[in-house]
Amino acid sequence: MAGGNPLLRDFNKKNAQQGAPGSYQDPRYSPEQLEQMYNAPAAGPAQTGRMSYDDVVVRTGVLLVCIVVTGVLGWMMPILALPGALIGLVLGLVNAFKREPSPVLIIAYALAEGLFLGGISGMFENMYPGIVIQAVMGTVAVFVSVLVLYKVGVLRSSPRVTKIFMVAIMAYALFALINLGTSLLGGFNMRYDVTLFGIPLGLIVGALAILLAAYSFVLDFENITDGVRRGIPEKAAWSAAFGLTVTLIWAYVEILRVIAIIRSMSE
Repeated sequence: MAGGNPLLRDFNKKNAQQGAPGSYQDPRYSPEQLEQMYNAPAAGPAQTGRMSYDDVVVRTGVLLVCIVVTGVLGWMMPILALPGALIGLVLGLVNAFKREPSPVLIIAYALAEGLFLGGISGMFENMYPGIVIQAVMGTVAVFVSVLVLYKVGVLRSSPRVTKIFMVAIMAYALFALINLGTSLLGGFNMRYDVTLFGIPLGLIVGALAILLAAYSFVLDFENITDGVRRGIPEKAAWSAAFGLTVTLIWAYVEILRVIAIIRSMSE
């Protein structure tokens, strides 16, 4: 009887020529090779060139090691803190707006930020012994807490909160820029010299900044999860690691400042 899909008819003819159903065998492979291929595990992200969580963890670890290495140099030579901050700022903006991630530029950013963090950490440590360990522990506590709450589904972003977050980020950046100008030109640091109801403005701004950093971690985790789920290219792991590193640095600096203000008030 004529009719039906001609491709199916051709396929059936080929099967009929080969023999009974199920007897067809690809001549390129032996039965043993076909059995091994059938029993082999499914290809993972490493085999398909897709980003995995391990890729992000490894690259974040590389950036943190770079920060520690140059941080030691910055600790011993605090004069390098300002150049490190300026270079880190420029490279941070370049990496943030670059369409394709550049491992070289991202690593260079981490090295520059290490000089900055090492320099300011050494200066704060001289004023308040033990403060660096306290700030590191505080940063780890914030990161782990947000990660756990994100994993169990307690913390999630929302469009409305994200809009508020973006406005708050711009307001914080404006405050930081103005404060930098008044500090360098007039020696007036609003974080320490301005108080509200007896509370230093820096303590209030710092607490809000830590909350913003915590929400930034949530956004970072969501971007990473979404990227792994969609199977984006492995090179995107550098962008994810860069985002995490930026947030970690921000959280550490703010926690360091808050602890310094609290300890100065108690002395």
